[in-house]
Amino acid sequence: MQKEIIINSTNEDTRIALLEDRRLVELFVERPDNERMVSDVYKGKIRKVVKGMQAAFIDIGFPQDAFLHFSDMGSRVSQLFADLDDEGENGTKTRSDVDPSDLLRNKQEIIVQIVKEPIANKGPRVSTELAMPGRFLVLIPKMRKIGVSRKIESRKERQRLRRLMRKLLPKDFGLIVRTVAAGKSEELLKQDLDRLLNEWETLQKKMPGAPPYALLYKDLDMASSVIRDLFTEDVKRVVIDSRKMHRDITRYLKESGSTLVKRVEHYKGKQPIFDKFNIEKDIQRSIEKKVWMKNGGYLIIEHTEAMTVVDVNSGRFFGRKDHEKNSLKVNLEAVREIALQMRLRDVGGLIVLDIIDMEKEENRKKVLNELYKEFSRDRAVFKLTPMSRFGLVEMTRQRIRPSLIYNISENCPHCGGSGRVPTKGTVMAHVERAIRRYTTSRFDRRVILQVHPEMYAYINNHRFGRRFKLMLKYWVKIITEKNEKLLPHEFRLLEKRTGADVTKKFAF
Repeated sequence: MQKEIIINSTNEDTRIALLEDRRLVELFVERPDNERMVSDVYKGKIRKVVKGMQAAFIDIGFPQDAFLHFSDMGSRVSQLFADLDDEGENGTKTRSDVDPSDLLRNKQEIIVQIVKEPIANKGPRVSTELAMPGRFLVLIPKMRKIGVSRKIESRKERQRLRRLMRKLLPKDFGLIVRTVAAGKSEELLKQDLDRLLNEWETLQKKMPGAPPYALLYKDLDMASSVIRDLFTEDVKRVVIDSRKMHRDITRYLKESGSTLVKRVEHYKGKQPIFDKFNIEKDIQRSIEKKVWMKNGGYLIIEHTEAMTVVDVNSGRFFGRKDHEKNSLKVNLEAVREIALQMRLRDVGGLIVLDIIDMEKEENRKKVLNELYKEFSRDRAVFKLTPMSRFGLVEMTRQRIRPSLIYNISENCPHCGGSGRVPTKGTVMAHVERAIRRYTTSRFDRRVILQVHPEMYAYINNHRFGRRFKLMLKYWVKIITEKNEKLLPHEFRLLEKRTGADVTKKFAF
């Protein structure tokens, strides 16, 4: 399997695509107003302890309170508070015997780390068990243990890394060895460990005097974190269309001692990079409710507050006369597409699959086994239940960040939230890509951009705003006009010389 990472950077967003055999399987999107926050550490204040939910709500300065479940406090919870003392063998309680709810009080300050980003009207999920992620290692303060990634298949290599970590392990710390550490020298691993220890010392110094809601530790941005976590030996290359980002990522890899620097390429082509690698069409499919399959069948994917529902339909598929064999063929193709779409859309939580009915138990098992096989490629943790007599498969998939649909779209003001439209940032990114396509195929450097009045204000927010940056970047004169007939997410691109509408040709 050939893996590639393609990175597209515009004034409005950074998009990172993971390709497997030239097909999009994962997409990460980051904007200045929606930055990655997993692993960030905050000094919060407990707003409410709810014993019945075995949880507490923590104010960390976000619109919604963070959610802290007692299970995310672990055995080290008492170490966050100075007013709890250990008792000896004759004492009545030890730290491990203390109920977390007895330690938490309203308005009490507490250090927490984000483990899941907020979604819809839910705040982020946090933990008191802090961890400092690095390129090769994850440092876990106050927990004496060593773990080695299960994805390192060589038993001999796992043993070597474990012995090496025992030698390097600092007092009162634990370490998790990441997959990319396989085959790395002691010197490289020690360098990574020293960086993490310095970051931990810096964080510790900030803790005592920091005010509530202070950001104490900020993890890497989206692009760097993807390179850190996903850029492994099995990735053939990383292609980036931004000179600055190419320089930053190359420097990061060199500083971490990675031997993969030579696989990082700077894309200099005139055609937009996502067009070059045929990614835009896959992105569009990832937000549509109806997904067609090659055999003529299709999926209907519905996102709701409680769960995601996937319905499998035979559609235009015409197979043999045997209905059972037809259903089996459609279902096998469907579960492959479902696994891909769940991974691409980054769907988390409860998922219900409505499979086409089959009478034979052996065929049901074939479909379920294929589902296991396809989801085994997924980095997220998942669980499946056997198929019910109604042809339903219930499953859960780990959620770390909001689904893709929440990253690139927002509630439509015209339909009260029943549909979705692109955000202003997404529309602006579409405008930029359309202008780039226009300038690379035409000699004329003058265009008229018609937008809704709200979008007009967004583009021309000040003298040297977004319009000026686009003009400077692509050396094109852009004349913006208000068009109240357009919806907020629509725009029209016109030739200045002829007045011809070229929107359909260059915007998609």
